[in-house]
Amino acid sequence: MTDEEAEGRVLLRCEHLSVRHGRREVVHDVSAEVRAGKIVALLGPNGAGKSTLLDALAGALPAAQGHVERFGRVGVALQSPDLAHRTVLANVVLALAWWGVPRAERTRRAREALHAIGADHLAARHAATLSGGERRRVHLARTIAVQPDVLLLDEPFAGLDAEVRASLLEDALSALRSTTRATLVVVHDRAEAWALADRLLILIDGRLVASGPPRELLERPPSVVVARFLGFDGSLDDGPDVILTRPTHVVLDPAGPLAGRVTRAIPLEDGVRLELELDHGRVYAIAPLPAPSPGDHVRVRVDGGVRFPRSQTAAPAVT
Repeated sequence: MTDEEAEGRVLLRCEHLSVRHGRREVVHDVSAEVRAGKIVALLGPNGAGKSTLLDALAGALPAAQGHVERFGRVGVALQSPDLAHRTVLANVVLALAWWGVPRAERTRRAREALHAIGADHLAARHAATLSGGERRRVHLARTIAVQPDVLLLDEPFAGLDAEVRASLLEDALSALRSTTRATLVVVHDRAEAWALADRLLILIDGRLVASGPPRELLERPPSVVVARFLGFDGSLDDGPDVILTRPTHVVLDPAGPLAGRVTRAIPLEDGVRLELELDHGRVYAIAPLPAPSPGDHVRVRVDGGVRFPRSQTAAPAVT
């Protein structure tokens, strides 16, 4: 099969999948698919069941109900980047040996994978000398080197500081992109999902509550629960409806139609996050320095947001 023929083909699918831990059902009736050429991010709050779902898709946990279909070789990189007490190159070669890759191909493929993830300079280093970010690069390289048809990654950027994570994200995006491979990556941070994914699956309380392209879900979240999870933390009463806003929708404007009072100001790296109390709600905005202080009166305008019937907005925020 050519790359053109393979692209877009379903390589991983689950239908009405439920998964239990002991007597407790953790994942409920999930149906989803991942196609060749696509990177799908599985996003949700802590305790949503993301890792459990990934384990079931990989075959490490049985389905309580429903079923999973896998087409081709499946490679999995779990959260913990455990490495053998060997050099970096030897760790990747060892993974290839375990998968039965012919000996003559192992070193070449190992070096190619390390180069793809920006870790070729680490090849001769012993695993015990690596930093957390370097260990995660090698952990990813081991899985990429196997050249799986389906790649499953469980929070590959967890525990890294902002600078290291940004660098690894940039390299991972090019390393993971393939027209013939389907990739599903579990993430907790929305910024990681936006940087990587062609499509998002949002899991809350073990249920798949939204699926779609990142920009589409951000502009038109299908429910209040999804909107709150995606950062729509402000709300304005508007007759029978409530308008939910993100900080990017709220602009300080001396000629703005809405009057407000600053109730909280949280310093950020490049500005201040303001909590604003208005006559008909509470919203949040990002202001440049110098910014208003708590107690100051301001005027604002709202550019955007999403509208929901008031009856739907009693749902609690999800973090």
